[in-house]
Amino acid sequence: MSTNNKTRRDFLKLSALGAGVGMLPAASGLAAPSILNKPIVISTWNFGMAANVEAWKVLSANGRALDAVEAGARVPEADPKETSVGLGGLPDRDGHVTLDACIMDEHGNCGSVAYLEHIVHPISVARKVMEKTPHVMLVGDGALQFALANGFKKEKLLTKESEKAWKDWTKKSEYKPIANIENHDTIGIVALDASGNLSGACTTSGMAYKMRGRVGDSPIIGAGLYVDNEIGAATSTGVGEEVIRIVGCHLVVELMRQGNSPQDACRLAVERILQKNPARAKEVQVGFLALNKNGEYGAYCLQKGFTYAVHDASGNKLFDSKSNF
Repeated sequence: MSTNNKTRRDFLKLSALGAGVGMLPAASGLAAPSILNKPIVISTWNFGMAANVEAWKVLSANGRALDAVEAGARVPEADPKETSVGLGGLPDRDGHVTLDACIMDEHGNCGSVAYLEHIVHPISVARKVMEKTPHVMLVGDGALQFALANGFKKEKLLTKESEKAWKDWTKKSEYKPIANIENHDTIGIVALDASGNLSGACTTSGMAYKMRGRVGDSPIIGAGLYVDNEIGAATSTGVGEEVIRIVGCHLVVELMRQGNSPQDACRLAVERILQKNPARAKEVQVGFLALNKNGEYGAYCLQKGFTYAVHDASGNKLFDSKSNF
């Protein structure tokens, strides 16, 4: 064999090896794990435990992550005792319960509703927007009209308990966002199914006693929720204005793409908020929750007190997030 042919053959071998290395998960910022932790579902706050139970029914039967996150999100939406999501949600300062939600699947398809009234399950309306329209977001009366046309029932969302709390608030009408201290707020839920696909959902009744027409981060793809099936998924909770300012969940996913663990990605996003306005950050709560393609998860928040639930084959567990303050 000539020297030139041997050199050429060695070059081709090295080129093929290089191409193979380029296809490993590490090329996407993820280390190749020895064991993939799937299926798995993670949810924000204490009520994420109940949401996870319903989601796990889908995942443990080899169901799709999209179906799991919708099923999980519907649990707190239908619970009148949960005052920050769906039925029983605390109203705006004029006494109207308005809901926001979004959903995103493994293919990058997404749907969203904002400023929606009278519908218990905005997450399911968001999915209909994704699957039955050419749009991503419908709002207000248009979202309600679409929901009713697709079989959703118009219902009263303001419960006696929430109405009483609102009337008590009107005695002083102090309007300012505060750090959450009741271990519930928006529910964000992301899952990795047995097929290795990711999906996410986010649903809320928004900030209590907000200005009429206010919409936070929860229905905004890239802010309250983002899914990239090559890398991971993230969701957020807390004061949405702060999350919108940094396009928070897209940022978390991009930080994972750069090689950061889910927890480090969440921490860096929280620190971005802190850097932009330290004084304001000390007065509000924001938390991020993330899951990568390997089934690794993490969370981080501004203020102590953010909890999150994790359900995998080992069971359903509640954790306290690390925080800046």
